[in-house]
Amino acid sequence: MKIIRAKEKKVQKALRRTQRVRRRLAENLGHPRLTVFRSNRYLWAQLINDKQGRTLLALSTKTIKKAPKVSKKVSTDKKKSPVELAYDLGFNLGKKALEKNIKYIRFDRGSYRYHGRVKALAEGARKSGLKF
Repeated sequence: MKIIRAKEKKVQKALRRTQRVRRRLAENLGHPRLTVFRSNRYLWAQLINDKQGRTLLALSTKTIKKAPKVSKKVSTDKKKSPVELAYDLGFNLGKKALEKNIKYIRFDRGSYRYHGRVKALAEGARKSGLKF
């Protein structure tokens, strides 16, 4: 019983954090929302237009590992860490968003803390020219 209750509390806390972040983002629906999903192995990012309910652009670190390198921050002679892959994901996502004339976005980190891979993704997107 205690294990089930502890797991339920953990899920409820994550849900509350997500709702808190989304409530703050709901103030400005004029710009697309950059959402982040983080698993133990990969990171996914999507640009979503909330007015139309459509995904404008989606990338993951799965696709970044296979794609040619765009950013010059990381050298190609070594295996990249998850944080470096997240930075490249944000950078590539930002470049593709700018090609679609998207300059301003809202960053939705969900229930994740703003550090590590999530922070690296945001920094890469900012470095590519997106404004938060």
